[in-house]
Amino acid sequence: MILPWDGDDAAPQDLTPVERRMWQAFKAGETLDLRTGDPVLDDPFSARPWPDGHSVRALTVARLMLDGPPADSGKVSAVKLRGARITGRLDVAGGTVAPYVEFTGCRFDEEVVMPETRFTTLRMASCALPRFEGSRLHTEGDLHLPRCRVARGIRLNDAHIGTDLLLNQIDIRPSRRGQAVTADGLTVAQDLQAELIEAYGEVSLRGAKVGGSLSLRGSRLRASDGRRALNAPQLTVERTLYMTGAALGEDFARAGATPPYGIGNAITPARGTPRARTRPLECRGGVRLDDGRFGDAVDFLESRFVLAPGEELSLRRIVTPELRFVGERPEEGRVVLNGAKVVTLVDLEPSWPGPGGLAMGGFVYENLVPYGHFPLSRRLDWVAAATPEFNPEPYERLAAVLRASGEDADAREVLLAKQRRRRETLPPAAKLWGYVQDWTVAYGYKPGRAAVWMAVLWAAGAVAFSQYDPGTPMGGGQPERSAPLYALDLLIPVIDLGQEAYWRLDGGWQWLSTALILLGWILATTVAAGASRLLRRS
Repeated sequence: MILPWDGDDAAPQDLTPVERRMWQAFKAGETLDLRTGDPVLDDPFSARPWPDGHSVRALTVARLMLDGPPADSGKVSAVKLRGARITGRLDVAGGTVAPYVEFTGCRFDEEVVMPETRFTTLRMASCALPRFEGSRLHTEGDLHLPRCRVARGIRLNDAHIGTDLLLNQIDIRPSRRGQAVTADGLTVAQDLQAELIEAYGEVSLRGAKVGGSLSLRGSRLRASDGRRALNAPQLTVERTLYMTGAALGEDFARAGATPPYGIGNAITPARGTPRARTRPLECRGGVRLDDGRFGDAVDFLESRFVLAPGEELSLRRIVTPELRFVGERPEEGRVVLNGAKVVTLVDLEPSWPGPGGLAMGGFVYENLVPYGHFPLSRRLDWVAAATPEFNPEPYERLAAVLRASGEDADAREVLLAKQRRRRETLPPAAKLWGYVQDWTVAYGYKPGRAAVWMAVLWAAGAVAFSQYDPGTPMGGGQPERSAPLYALDLLIPVIDLGQEAYWRLDGGWQWLSTALILLGWILATTVAAGASRLLRRS
């Protein structure tokens, strides 16, 4: 038991020699460094026990955090420990911690308990701790936990971070419920950086709000049994969600080199410099971002999603100005974009899964920006992969986007592909009629083909009728008969060129004339339909 402090500047009598040094360092705002200088002996993550000369009691640390002595004259008090072993349970639940708090390279024997605690700034770097409990924690400044190792998960439900939350290079094992990070309802005023992290359970950010960007560059998220790798429905990010690869330069290789503002944003180095080695983001398990709102973009550059059958990369009903789908192709599982609304879709043809692996019913996008070569034939395969059962909507959306960008010919090809897919759902008679329409005039989307057929039939009819002797003309007289004009008179509906009355046909010639009349009506109707489509698009 620790005796109560009487409020004067003298340290309590029950403190150990190391704790007395910590007491004086607190008053001076200085760091108490208990490291030996040997990296092996000072490693907080090794199984090697630390000597008693490194130990301070958690109750003493909590006393300084909550009700420490006044600072020395001209100093600002602070709890700053380096290379310390904190014995016992550090519990400041519900308290208000006014001093700046920083732990570096420390080892905590028991969990850190800080629910409903108010801080100015809390920084714990390269520390080993069994668990971090911080539900409804509130900071005016940053919360930093870079390079820490947490054995049983982090909990930050409904926490409020006044500036940045930094979790770079953290290693987190799951809680008993299979969750590595539970931060439902979390609010971060500026950026949330969780780059190059190793998570061995679900990362849950349901309903979280981030005022800047959320970066998971180069992280590895592994789902535990029955859970997802990332579960973040209704996530709001005011700027960009980065689920991309990360450049691994010298800073990453050097111990303790995570910069205060995270890993550099650029994957590609400046021209003339060697390309840095990169590590892709990897999610082993389902990812759920349903109903998310992202102010700038969702970026999947150099990402890898390893999904089991039945698992999904779910982007249902997300809203973002830009979606960059340029990662590796998921070999199993599904990518679901149902109801998503995107202004610009930046994508790579090899990134999309094949048939049965993509769903995008109600997916709305306004612009397409291929990241590399993405021919129209492959784009049609992309739509077909999303519609194992015929659905006209994805075809119509793609055609509308192509038409808006001035690609009318490609838009017609897409609509033609839609008709061909639809034809496969029709009964045999209607399917046969569809083949006829396709072969002759491509369902009216290529009206020039109808004109070619008209010309061919006209020429064939003119040659045929030039070989026929009509005999005595009907009505007497000797008008000038013209086989080309007669064939044209039969083919063109409505218009009368005055030839039909002067030709007397019998036998097979009557069937030939009837066939030309029927074909003329069909072709003329198709040409009119194609022309009306062109006028509507204009």
